[in-house]
Amino acid sequence: MKSTIKHEWRKTEKGIYMPKNKPELINVPKFQYLSIHGEGNPNSSLFTEHIQTLYSVAYAIKMTLKKMTVVPENYIDWTVYPLEGEWDISESAKKNYKGVLNKNELVYNLMIRQPAFISIDFFNEILEYTKKKKPQRLLERIQFIEITEGPCIQMLHIGSYDNEIETFKKMEAFAMSKNLKRKSKVHKEIYLSDFRKVTEEKLKTVLRFQLEV
Repeated sequence: MKSTIKHEWRKTEKGIYMPKNKPELINVPKFQYLSIHGEGNPNSSLFTEHIQTLYSVAYAIKMTLKKMTVVPENYIDWTVYPLEGEWDISESAKKNYKGVLNKNELVYNLMIRQPAFISIDFFNEILEYTKKKKPQRLLERIQFIEITEGPCIQMLHIGSYDNEIETFKKMEAFAMSKNLKRKSKVHKEIYLSDFRKVTEEKLKTVLRFQLEV
């Protein structure tokens, strides 16, 4: 029998997804994700297409399980996890970097976390089903991965994505005060707001970077 309880990550996983707007230490365990790799400007239509493709598979997994009479062990309905993005710049950009970011040189992995009861085999089944029912050219790029971020510093950023540098300065200063060192310039963003529906100054984004251990 299916449980009538629904997992709401905003309520039950506040430590992971709902930080305050001040730096904090966190240890992020291993989670599994749907992921898609891309390059280029996040203001482009191609970036939007990456997001749409990722969500199409995420919702196909969720809705298929809701309709099944026999479900995986430990299954419980859940609110789809928020979109996350891991950001870096291309290798050529790193060689020629002069302190000014060119968004066309960005490299990203977009991801949506999946519950622990989702298996790689079930993902593969749903991916093939989605290809047949709703073909999309980027579906071949969707991967099922596991990530352990480990020790990190995170903080809630409120406002434009272009102003994130100010939040990162606070996070890095916090790291220095604790004698901690940032692992790399790669960082994670977790999008708590839908940029299509929320004004720029009210956007809420979790910013996170890993620490050296």
